Amino acid sequence: MVMDEHSNVALLKEIAELLNEETDMDRMLKGALAKLLRGSNFETAWLFFIDEQGKHRLVAQENLPPALKENGCFHLKKGGCWCVKRYHDGDLEKASNIIACQRIENALSADAGDAEGITHHATVPLQSGEEKFGLLNIAAPNTVRFSIDELALLESVAFQIGSAIKRIVLTKQEQELALVKERNRLARDLHDSVNQLLFSVTLTARGGVEMADDPAIQETFSDIQHLTQEALNEMRALIWQLRPKGLESGLLEAIKGYGEMLGLAVELKVTGVIQLPSRIEETLFRIAQEALNNVRKHAGVNDVQLYLSVTSSDVLLVLRDEGQGFAIGESLTLPSIGIQSMQDRAKAEGGSVEWSSEIGKGTEILVRMPY
Repeated sequence: MVMDEHSNVALLKEIAELLNEETDMDRMLKGALAKLLRGSNFETAWLFFIDEQGKHRLVAQENLPPALKENGCFHLKKGGCWCVKRYHDGDLEKASNIIACQRIENALSADAGDAEGITHHATVPLQSGEEKFGLLNIAAPNTVRFSIDELALLESVAFQIGSAIKRIVLTKQEQELALVKERNRLARDLHDSVNQLLFSVTLTARGGVEMADDPAIQETFSDIQHLTQEALNEMRALIWQLRPKGLESGLLEAIKGYGEMLGLAVELKVTGVIQLPSRIEETLFRIAQEALNNVRKHAGVNDVQLYLSVTSSDVLLVLRDEGQGFAIGESLTLPSIGIQSMQDRAKAEGGSVEWSSEIGKGTEILVRMPY
């Protein structure tokens, strides 16, 4: 294939403009792949993010043949291959022709569909400076080797995409840091103002009970004291949610500490080594918070069992109580139980939340999260 230098410059300019303007990672990657295919001889492309353990994740793809699209891109998402292994081993430094694609071979062996003449691909690492993010793979029908010019174009596009990924990652980190600071500020304000006011009302109501002679007035003060104490407990739980004390000491200590703050005894059972990314730890902690809140409000018990199992690919968290439970039916709505909140948090990290419950036999929440 012959590459036109002038058209390549125009293509790189067009891709650069997209990458500079876009702030959403998924839209940016998909848009860059689409422009690359429209402006070059390449006809299909897919992009992997690869973590430090060498586990890959398909994050973008464009114009795949049926054999690779089949079953939700199964053969791209599962299993290993030569290019991912070389990347993880540090042997892939520039754009390279691949002799054959193991993933395409597996798809054809499984009779997954038509590969449309695609048997080989070229691959290039995505990086910014010394930081690497993954691989960009491109292919074309009936092409077993790409030219030096084509590989040079691929390297240029990969450099652009790597720089844009780094920019978005840094921006997201800055936003998360700003969010943490704002949460801490709000938590301090609530503690120093509303929390103290509620505590003062509780003391005042207690004094009213002791000083009043009229039983009706005593009962009124007692009700005020009870309601204020409930509000104070809710406020303390809210402050915990805004600023999770103890998470710096580990996920399990944070969950146990939050349970104790709610008046719950949390029994912990752990399988595997707990070394999780910070974003996964916080997600699991937030889900556990919601589940513990539900136990305190709805279960009618003070004992909770928490099981945490960590494998090489995912983490499983199970939180179980033997409380009053609830009936699950098609028309059931769960106000204030927070199931939707837990599902949304897990889904944002590619995980899932399931639950089972029965009247009088307690409730079990099961959270599965890849990492």
